[in-house]
Amino acid sequence: MTPEQLNDIAAWADELTPAELSRAAAGITQRDYEAGAYICHRGDRFEFWTGVISGIAKIATISPDGKPISYSGIPAGGWFGEGAMIKREERKYDIVAVRDTRLALMNAGTFNWLFSESTGFNRFLVRQLNERLGQFIGTLGYDRMLDTTGRLARCIAWLFNPVLFPRVGGTLTINQEELGQLCGISRQATNRSLKALQDEGLITVTPEGVSVCDMAALSQYGD
Repeated sequence: MTPEQLNDIAAWADELTPAELSRAAAGITQRDYEAGAYICHRGDRFEFWTGVISGIAKIATISPDGKPISYSGIPAGGWFGEGAMIKREERKYDIVAVRDTRLALMNAGTFNWLFSESTGFNRFLVRQLNERLGQFIGTLGYDRMLDTTGRLARCIAWLFNPVLFPRVGGTLTINQEELGQLCGISRQATNRSLKALQDEGLITVTPEGVSVCDMAALSQYGD
C-alpha cells in the first residue's frame, strides 16, 4: 500500500510523521473476503492489525450451547485487533465478513514498531481503546435492559461512532438482515424496530442503507 492509499482509508494516518506514514504503508497488504467468509476463527493467532476498507466485518462468537453472539460490527474506516496485537495472544472471537469486504492488514512487525516509536500512533490507540471500552460498558447495560428497538437504536448509533468509524459518513450501506446479524435480533424484529425508529424521526431507511437524523436521541434511546 502507498502512503497516499493509507491516507485515504485511515484517519489515524494524519497523526503520523512522513517517515512513520511510509513505514506504516509498507507494512500493509489488502485482502478481499466474500460475504459470510471467516476472516479468522476464535483461538487463531491472526497477527494483523486490521482495517476495513469497504464492506462490514463482524466480531462474534458461538456460545457453548450453539447460540451466535455478536460483539460489534466494524464498517469501513474502522480498525480493530490492537488488544490482541499488544498482548500477542490468540483471538478471543471470530471475525466474519458480513458482506463482501476488503481489509487492510498491517503485519505485527510494523504495528509493534509504530507502537514503540510513534507518539501520534499511541495517542490514536489510547483514544480508540477508551472509546471502545465506553461502548462495551454501554452495550452490557442496554443488552440487559432495553427491548429490541432500543438495542437496534444503540447498535446503529455504535456503527456511526465518529471516533471508532470516522469514514462512515452520513449513510451506512447495510441491509436489514445484516443489521439483525450485528444486533443479534431476528429479521422480523429488525424490520419492526427500524420502522419504529423511522416513525420517531431518528433514522431514514432506504434501499441502500440507513441514515441517522438524530444521533443524540438514537444513542440515548431508552434512557
